[in-house]
Amino acid sequence: MAYQKVNADQRAPGHSQYLDNDDLQATALDLEWDMEKELEEPGFDQFQLDSAENQNLEHAETADLNLDSIQPATSPKGRFQRLQEESDYITHYARSAPKSNPCNFCRLLKIFCTAIILFIFGILIGYYAHKNCPSNATSSGTLDLQLYQEILKTIQAEDIKKSFRNLIQLYKSEDDMEISKKIKIQWTSLGLEDVQFVNYSVLLNLPGPAPSSVTLSSSGQCFHPDGQPCSEEARKHSSQDLLYSYAAYSAKGTLKAEVIDVSYGNADDLKRIKKMKNVTNRIALLKLGRLPLLYKLSLLEKAGFGGVLLYIDPCDLPKTTNLSYDTFMVSLNPGGDPSTPGYPSIDGSFRQNRSNLTSLLVQPVSASLIAKLISSPKATTTNNACTPLELPNNEERIVNMQIQTVTKFKTVTNVVGYLKGLTSPDRYILVGSRHHTAYSYNGQEWASSTAIITAFIRALMLRVKRGWRPDRTIVFCSWGGTAFGNIGSYEWGEDFKKVLQRNVVAYVSLHSPIRGNSSLYSVASPSLQQLVAEPPYDLHCNWEKADDPSISTPPAPKNNFNCSRRGQCPETNVSSVQMQDDADYFINHLGIPTVRFSYEDSQLSEGPSFLFEALFPKHTTKIEELDPFFNLHETITKLSGEVILQIANEPVLPFNALDIALEVQNSLKGDQPNTPQLLAPASRLRESTELFQSDEMRPANDPKERAPIRVRMLNDILQDMEKSFLVQHAPPGFYRNILYHLDGKTSQFSILLEAWEHCKSLASNETLQEALSEVLNSINAAQVYFKAGLDVFESILVGKN
Repeated sequence: MAYQKVNADQRAPGHSQYLDNDDLQATALDLEWDMEKELEEPGFDQFQLDSAENQNLEHAETADLNLDSIQPATSPKGRFQRLQEESDYITHYARSAPKSNPCNFCRLLKIFCTAIILFIFGILIGYYAHKNCPSNATSSGTLDLQLYQEILKTIQAEDIKKSFRNLIQLYKSEDDMEISKKIKIQWTSLGLEDVQFVNYSVLLNLPGPAPSSVTLSSSGQCFHPDGQPCSEEARKHSSQDLLYSYAAYSAKGTLKAEVIDVSYGNADDLKRIKKMKNVTNRIALLKLGRLPLLYKLSLLEKAGFGGVLLYIDPCDLPKTTNLSYDTFMVSLNPGGDPSTPGYPSIDGSFRQNRSNLTSLLVQPVSASLIAKLISSPKATTTNNACTPLELPNNEERIVNMQIQTVTKFKTVTNVVGYLKGLTSPDRYILVGSRHHTAYSYNGQEWASSTAIITAFIRALMLRVKRGWRPDRTIVFCSWGGTAFGNIGSYEWGEDFKKVLQRNVVAYVSLHSPIRGNSSLYSVASPSLQQLVAEPPYDLHCNWEKADDPSISTPPAPKNNFNCSRRGQCPETNVSSVQMQDDADYFINHLGIPTVRFSYEDSQLSEGPSFLFEALFPKHTTKIEELDPFFNLHETITKLSGEVILQIANEPVLPFNALDIALEVQNSLKGDQPNTPQLLAPASRLRESTELFQSDEMRPANDPKERAPIRVRMLNDILQDMEKSFLVQHAPPGFYRNILYHLDGKTSQFSILLEAWEHCKSLASNETLQEALSEVLNSINAAQVYFKAGLDVFESILVGKN
C-alpha cells in the first residue's frame, strides 16, 4: 500500500469523523512522519510517490503499488482506514526489502513494530468509534443496500389490503374529520413524531338541493346530467351521483340559448366557429381533453359564450371502458381557498366574496345526454373506427340549462407527521397522499393513497425503533379538500411558504396510485428522471410473463424485489408532464423537484390528455377489481419508498443538473418560429451544467468534497435548480414551471406552443414575444445560477491553495 505525507491543513476536511481527540491526531501525525522517514531509506525507492518514473512499474508483485491505484478519488475512506483494511499490506512491504542488506533484521524489526503500532491504533479508532457512535444509531454514511432491503421488504400487500378495507368503512361520513382522526391515531401508534391536524376554514362550492337539468326547447324534454329523463320521483330520490355532477365554482342560474359544437375548444376550433356564427351568450358543446379545462374556458369566456355543456367523448376512452351514463365533477378552482387567493386562510385573513370563479354556466353531462341532444345514436364503432359525437353544422339545437349550487365555509383538515432527520433535520422530503373529503370521487383511490403512505410509515418506523434515522427529515402529509382544487395542500403551502422555500428538497406524490393495471407510469422533474429510471440500487420488481398470449392484461408482480434494475422491469414510462394532484403548489410556486408513480391503463394514457380532470363518483373505480391481491399497491409503495430513502439519505442529493439543460434543449426543437434566439443561451446553460456535473458532483469520490460545508453548499445548489424556471405569467391551467409539458406527446415549452396558437388566431405576435421573453429569462437565470455555483467552489479551492 502506498501513501504520502499530508500536512494538517490538507487532511482536515477529509479526516475520519472519529479522530477528534487531540492525542489521537498528534499520534497520527507522528506516525506519518516516522513512516515517511522509513520510506526515505535506501532499498525502498519503489514506494516514493513524488517520482513520475515509479508510476509505470511492470513487475507483477509491485503492479498494485501504482499511484493510480491509490489516488484519494478512488475511495472516500480515510488513509489509515485503507491501511487497516488491506490485509496483504505487510506482505507487500516485507517482500520488497533487499535480502542482501546487512541491516535487514533491523528493518524487519521496524516493520514489525510499525504493524504493532497500526494494530493498536486500529483498536483505539474502534474504541472511540464505538463510544461516539452506538451501534443502534447507524449513520447514513453506512446506509447500504442491505438496510434499504430491510426496510422495504417489510412492506406486504396483505397489510396494505387490510388498511385499505378499514379506510373504506369510513368513507360514508360527509365530514372528513373522522377519517383524519383515524389517520392521526394510526400514524401516532406506528411511532411517527409530532403528528398534528392543520385546519383551514375555506370556501367550498357544493351541489344545490336538486340536480341540475338540461331541457330541449323543441320537444320540452327535461334530462338530468346522466341522460335520464327528469321526473318528480327522480327529484325526490335523486342520488348523490346526480347531485355531485357539477362544476365547482361555476356561475349558477339558468340560460336558454343555442348550442354550438366547439369540439375540444382550442384556438383553431374557436376561430373556425366564430367565422360561421355569432357566439355571444351561446352554449358551447365542449369535449374534455387535449388542453387544460381552465384554459379552454378562458377562451370561451373571452369569445362571449354564456354556458358550457362539458362531456367526454366515448371515442377518447378505451374500448373496455363504458362511461356513457356516468356523471362526473370538475373543479374550476386553480388552487387553494378562493376567498383567500395567494395567502393562507387563517384567522384574521381578509375574505373575498368569490362564490364563482367564471361567468360561464358550466355543467358536466354524460355522453348519453349529448347523443340525445344532437338526435344521434351514441358513438358507434365501424371497422374498428369509433365515430365521435358531433353536432351537424346545419342543425340548430336550443336548450335551457339550469344550475344550482351553494357556497359555504367548511373546515378542511390536513394530517401532518414528522420523522426528524439525524444530520440535516432542516432539510425536508415531503410525502403526500390525500384522504376523503365530503363526497368521494375517483372511486376509492383516496383509500389506496392513504393505505400506501401508511404502509411505508409502518416499514420505516420498524427500523427507526431500532435506532436508525434518515439524514434528512421526512414529512408525511395527508391532504384534505383535494377534489375542490387541492385546497388543503395549497393552504398549508401558503401558510409555511417561507420555511418550505428554504428547506424542502423534494416532493413524492402518492396521489391516485392505481388508475389501471396494465402499465407503470412515472412523472418526475427532469432532475429526478435519471434516479427514477435508473436508480443506483437494485431493489426492484420481478415480473412473470403471462403463459397465455391471449391475456391482454399483464399479471401482477410476483416478487417485487428481484429485478436487477428498474429500467429492466416491464416498460416504465418516465416524463415531465402536468399532473392533477396536490403536488401542484410545490411544483408551480416553490419549484420543488417532484416524482410520482402510478399504474394506469395504457389505452387511456394514449388518448387525449387532461381527461383526468374529470372526477367520477365512488362506484366508478373498483380498486379491488383492478388489483385483487394488492400486488400493484405493494410495488408502488416500494418504488416510492426507495426514492424517498435515497433522497433522504444520500450525502449528495441524487439530482441531475445536466438533465435539466438537456430538457431545455429538447424543448426548443421543432418548427416553432423565433426559437433560434433561445438556442445560444440554452447551449451556455448546457456548458455550465456539464462543468458543474463533472467538477463539483463528485464528493463521494473526492475526500475534499466530503467536507460538510462543501457538501452542504453543493446540496443547496441542487435543491434550488428548478426555481429558475418558474415564470411569472402562464395561461390558465398551464404550469408556471415550464420544465413540465402539457402531455407526453409534445416536447416543446407549453407556453410557447400556446402563444404561437394565440398568435395565429389573432394575427398579433405580442403574446408570443412575451412568452419568448419569459423562457429566455428563465434559461439565463438558470445559467447564471450554475455559473455562480461554479465560481463559489473555485474560490474555495483557490483560497485553500
